[in-house]
Amino acid sequence: EVVALDLRGTELVVLSACETGLGEVVDGEGVLGLQRAFSLAGVRSLVLSLWKVPDLETGRLMEGFYDRLADGQAPLDALRGAQLALIAELRASRGDADPFSWAAFVVSGR
Repeated sequence: EVVALDLRGTELVVLSACETGLGEVVDGEGVLGLQRAFSLAGVRSLVLSLWKVPDLETGRLMEGFYDRLADGQAPLDALRGAQLALIAELRASRGDADPFSWAAFVVSGR
């Protein structure tokens, strides 16, 4: 259904639900999933997750990400900045910053 949409000109789609960057490997086709579908529909960049992340950490990360986007940062820089801020917050509150809580999200595309 996503492939049938005309999303040309869409700069960024954020799929912050769990495992949105995963797909199914199909012989001769590569990986089929949401990332490929949105790219074929014309989206330039996507933010996707590679594993399940707790809701609280996802919310904090996305807040920081959108704040940085609003400040004019590119998606990759905004995500990196939000991840670094979450790492600092986790270290301050828990004493550690397990990558499980912040590293699942990636930027794909141009």
